Parts: sequence; structure tokens; C-alpha cells
Amino acid sequence: MVRKGRRWVIGAALFFLVLVLAGLGGSYAWYRTSLAPPSGGGTPYPIVVEISPGMSSRDIADLLARAGVIRSATAFILYLRLEEPSGVLLAGRYRFETPLSVPEVVRMLREGRTYVETVTFTVPEGFTAEEIASLLEEKGLCTREEFLSEVSQGSFALPLLDDVPSPEERPGRKYRWEGYLFPDTYTVPKDAGAHEIAERMIRRFVEVFDPAWREELQRRGISLDEAVIVASLVEREAVVPEERPKIAGVIYNRLARKMPLQIDATVAYALGDPHRQQISYGDLEVDHPYNTYRVSGLPPGPIANPGRDALEAAVFPESHTYLYYVTKKDGSGEHYFAPTYEEHLANIRRSEENARRLSSAP
Repeated sequence: MVRKGRRWVIGAALFFLVLVLAGLGGSYAWYRTSLAPPSGGGTPYPIVVEISPGMSSRDIADLLARAGVIRSATAFILYLRLEEPSGVLLAGRYRFETPLSVPEVVRMLREGRTYVETVTFTVPEGFTAEEIASLLEEKGLCTREEFLSEVSQGSFALPLLDDVPSPEERPGRKYRWEGYLFPDTYTVPKDAGAHEIAERMIRRFVEVFDPAWREELQRRGISLDEAVIVASLVEREAVVPEERPKIAGVIYNRLARKMPLQIDATVAYALGDPHRQQISYGDLEVDHPYNTYRVSGLPPGPIANPGRDALEAAVFPESHTYLYYVTKKDGSGEHYFAPTYEEHLANIRRSEENARRLSSAP
């Protein structure tokens, strides 16, 4: 009887041990499965979660599980305690593009690979500071007033630009940094703010402006700001890219002879309508420091933000004797150039004849 009872106890113990081992095996299988990336049938990716400062590991695990980033909050906590006991989960906004395993999620949170929401915008060549300000406001990056305040009064510790005058230093100048907001495509954090955006655009100008160009300006006795003003005039006047150096040459020729520039684009800028196509005789009489029909020399500041080609044309203008140009009005966007006023008048007559032919064409 004793031997029989002992066999029963041993059998019961073995049975219990099998149950325990089976339970442990099942638990381990569940644990390993729970560490795997979630199946694709849950929340659609990408998933963005915000981990706030001060959240506990349990809070983070629950947040990730609710968002569908991990399979199990319990398995996440077990993994931290059993396999990754050291390290801190960093607060911030995280963006999960595809399903990740728990080890991958933990690594991402401990390395602080946070997600920064960005906005991309494109500034065309020839845009003014006010047009850029409106674009940024439309994109939700800052208000128009905030950006224009930076363009007018902002301070940027960047090389080459110490001598760019402010409106106080150059009476009549509208915005200090007009002309230096380089036209390009930018991607910035959504919360970047007006100062950071303006600085990035001005920094891009510094990057693009070749050091050899600065040397050429010094050789010719022309300041950087004068060249940028000329470039802005070229940007607004030239339609055909190949004409940029030639138009720059006309501007410098007239400056050398102390002739008024008489550039319609400066009048449009003075009127607050930089892309105005038709300028009336009354417009030419507007009393404004940017009106180059009434003011001699260059306007007090750039009238637009020129691109690289216009800047290069201002640094390396074409050498010629032309003093005048007028659009051909034949649909080509090109100009007639003349060294004398008499030839200029003849070109105007040609231009008007082209316009008549173009308007009467079927």
C-alpha cells in the first residue's frame, strides 16, 4: 500500500510539473509573439504618438498599445524589465511609418528619434518680401506681419552681410533684407517661426553668392548691396534669361552717365503692385524713393528677391554701349536695345508695329 501511494504522489507531481512547464512554454510563446511587429490589419500607418514629459513606462506602454504601435502593453513592460532594464524612454512626438517590433520601438524611444512635422514651400525668383510673407501665412508657418518684421528689423549673424543697410541707415529703404531672401524650395519645421525661416533663406543667399563674385565686385568698386539692387532690377525686367547680362549692362551704363534709370518695375514696386503690367504716365509721377523716373541713381533697396542667374548678371554684366531697351511686343519676351535716344525711338515704333500685327493676327 505504501509503495502504491508513493507511485501516486510521484505521478501527481510529474503531472503538475508537466502542467507548469506547459504553462511556462505557453507564456513564453505568448511573450515572444507579443514582441513581434503588430499585424497589418490594425491602425493604418503612419502612426504618430506624443509622449509627454513625466510619463511612466506603464503610461507609455498603454499609449503605444492603444495607438496600435505594439501588440501588448504587458509584454512591453516585461521586455523593459527582463531584457532592457537600463535606459530612459525620451519624451517627444514619434512617427511610426511601418510596424516595428518592441525592441525596435524601445530603441527608437531611447535614442529620441522624434518626428518633426515639416512644411515645404517654394519661393519663385522675383518674389517680393511681401509676397513671401503672404505665402508663409497661407502655409500656416507665421503671420504676414511677423515675417515682415524680421525682414525689416531682424538681426542675423551671417558672413558677408554686415554692411547691408537697415531702413534707418538708408532713408527710404522699405525692408532691410529684401533681395536677400533667396528664391528656392524650403522644408522647415511647422513651428519654425518667422525668424528661423528668414534666417534660413538669407543663409541660402550666402551659400549661393560665390566668393569669386564678391572679389569681382570689390575689383569694380561696387558694394554687395548695390549689386543685389541691380540684380533685383534685372530679375523683374528680363523675361528671356539670355538678356539678363545685357540688361544689367544697360543699368550700369546709365548709372555711369548719371542718367535716371527709368525702370517701370521700380514704379510698380513703389505702387505696391510689383507685377503690374501697365504703367500709366500718372504712375510715373508718383513721389516715391523707389520711382527711378523721379529719383536718380539706384533705388534705396532691392525691389525683389533675385535668383542666381540675375545675381550673376549683376556681377558680370555684358559690356556694350546700349543705354535703352524696349520690349519687342511680338510675343517673344525679348527687347530691342539701342545706344542712342533716336534709335530707341525707332525701336519703340517697331515695338508698336509688332503689337498691332500681333493683335490683328487671326
